[in-house]
Amino acid sequence: MSSVLSRFATYLENLSGWRRGSAAFLAGAVSALGFAPFNLFPLFLLSVGILAALLDTRRHIGAAAFIGWLFGFGQFVVGMHWIFYPFLVDPVEHAWQIPFVAVLFPGGLALFMALAAATSAALRTSNMARIVTFAMYYAAAEWLRGHLFTGLPWNLPAYSWGASLAILQSASLVGAYGLSFLTILFGASLAELLARPRRIVLPLSLLAVFVVLWLGGEIRLGLTPTQMVANVNLRVVQPNIPQDEKYRREFVRRNWRRLVDLSLTKPRPSSTIIIWPEAAPPVLLQYAPTALQQIAAMTGSSNILITGNQRRAVDAAHNPNFYNSLYIFGHDGVLLSTYDKFHLVPFGEFMPFEATLRDLGITKLVDFPGSFAAGDGPHTYRLPGAPDVGPLICYEILFPGAVTGERRPQWLVNVTDDSWFGPWAGPRQHLLAARVRAIEEGLPVVRSANTGISAVIDPLGRVLFSLGLDQMGEIDSALPRALATPLYARYGDVAFALLLLLSAGLSWWLSRK
Repeated sequence: MSSVLSRFATYLENLSGWRRGSAAFLAGAVSALGFAPFNLFPLFLLSVGILAALLDTRRHIGAAAFIGWLFGFGQFVVGMHWIFYPFLVDPVEHAWQIPFVAVLFPGGLALFMALAAATSAALRTSNMARIVTFAMYYAAAEWLRGHLFTGLPWNLPAYSWGASLAILQSASLVGAYGLSFLTILFGASLAELLARPRRIVLPLSLLAVFVVLWLGGEIRLGLTPTQMVANVNLRVVQPNIPQDEKYRREFVRRNWRRLVDLSLTKPRPSSTIIIWPEAAPPVLLQYAPTALQQIAAMTGSSNILITGNQRRAVDAAHNPNFYNSLYIFGHDGVLLSTYDKFHLVPFGEFMPFEATLRDLGITKLVDFPGSFAAGDGPHTYRLPGAPDVGPLICYEILFPGAVTGERRPQWLVNVTDDSWFGPWAGPRQHLLAARVRAIEEGLPVVRSANTGISAVIDPLGRVLFSLGLDQMGEIDSALPRALATPLYARYGDVAFALLLLLSAGLSWWLSRK
């Protein structure tokens, strides 16, 4: 084993030019196999270790930035390859943009990794300090990726532990960003095994940390069985309607009938919360009196319907605005609440620099007039006979610490249409993010996805019931009970900030030592 490590270390040291760049790109591509659907966390850890080793001899800031960028480019090209699928829904209109997206999307996200690599190289630390410094800036760059320019915290390093629900339990303490930092530090510490002389203190210490996290998570899972709320029943509907058939005139009646039939046909308790996916009705409900009459009949005197739908509103200046919304219909079809999506998808639901890009022939992917307007943030809504709910539409579930409103709800409902994310990796990655939000907040998450994966998730991230991709059907379940507010839900990213401060102090101490 020692000779293998020595030969590999020598090989990495002797790489130069395009060979070193290729190694960085390949390591990034392999690191993506740590995420769903593969969940091969050793490959993520090893890849981060290789990146740290490649950066060891790159003292020039520009060279380090390029190595970091190539690693990030490889990771996002492979891990988020599903980004091409939305451009194929309407290929005549959007397929020509795919070559640009193939470079600009992963290339833009990789700039955060380039920044982390360049900053760590600029400090010129040595010994173990270089590992701690690199992990600190890598984790900080991931936080920036989740916040700047509306943010896209997809496939955070924490999600490489998708195969271990026990380790993911630590997100209830430090959140996804805190677990991401520890994961990066563990992976980067493996570069110590390639150093000369070889050092094992840091890798063994981090291994011990994760063994403790795993044991703690297993104990938490074992001591916390799922409990259900009494007398609250759910029916989660998954209509499985292809994206290119959702609004075509010849399919409108069929699509509506499918939603109603799946809600009513199978026997269910008389008091049920029925949940439809994002933008499920093929019409604007506010202008569809017949559909509203059918909703009134379906809800009757005891049922509730939660559904996604677009809506139109006129502002004070008499300008029409469209929203990606969620309606809550109470008994007899009475509209109880309306929630507007506040975290909109760039190029999907709104166009930055819309006038300029329109002149270039670039339009948003959602075929709807103009850009959607944004809501005013997450909210909590009261339900008759059921615990308060916090709605989230589509990828709003991605954002750690930003999923609950002014009052803590007792469960989260996530309506989505994952047909935009392709038929394989994207929906599974989206589901894993929802499971981590459940752990962070100590709240059950109920997902209704148009083409899957719909699921009922308990507050420890356990999937109790699910409907897979491209299946039509429904889930009948009781509602899991929320836990007491976890540490992360109380204090947000304070623990992550403390970890970064401690790592900065440790790096300074190691440098002096």
